Amino acid sequence: MIRNIVRWFKKIILWFFGLSILSVIIFKWIPIPFTPLMVVRIIEFKLDNQEAIYSHDWIPLEEISPNLQKAVIASEDGNFLKHNGFDFEAMQKAFKNNQKGKRIKGGSTISQQTAKNIFLWQGRSYLRKGLEAYFTVLIELIWGKERIMEVYLNSIEMGNGVYGAKEAARYWYRKDAINLTKREAAGIAAILPNPRKYKATNSSSYIERRKDRIIRTMRHVGKIEY
Repeated sequence: MIRNIVRWFKKIILWFFGLSILSVIIFKWIPIPFTPLMVVRIIEFKLDNQEAIYSHDWIPLEEISPNLQKAVIASEDGNFLKHNGFDFEAMQKAFKNNQKGKRIKGGSTISQQTAKNIFLWQGRSYLRKGLEAYFTVLIELIWGKERIMEVYLNSIEMGNGVYGAKEAARYWYRKDAINLTKREAAGIAAILPNPRKYKATNSSSYIERRKDRIIRTMRHVGKIEY
């Protein structure tokens, strides 16, 4: 019986690695229609007896303003173009500050956030963090930085039921994503920590200060070369 359990366990492991690698390869070329978070949000709307809000439309990276690309790098992951998926210095800094009880953004990179958003569920556990690291390595190796940024900007939540740069630009500024100004891009990037709570327009003083900091940091990002 133990042998059978071990045999089945080995098969499950092999199937997992095979299917996970295959899915990453497929999504290198194919637009990702939805994410686990999108499904969760729709269920939450239904459970609250609210009309499900779902606004998402995929566009290539060429149709997304470089201002937004710089803004999310400035806000979320300053070393995105340099690291291999993990920013250990940022992780260490976040850990030390969290130990001191200070509020600081986590050390997760854009690559890690993308891996989590596309392939995994929300929440905190050692299992999920381990899988997040695994998928982060895969997408860094198979996708590369340009594809990671494209998937990230097309998939993350940028408002209540609003996903991706195209719909966020329409929802907040009534324009195409390619035409976002620096201030507008900073507005979207500023609300990413909690896009259902904060507003990119008619923002609170806290978000306005975040916009100012992001714009200042954007000046140091320089030209984006993937």
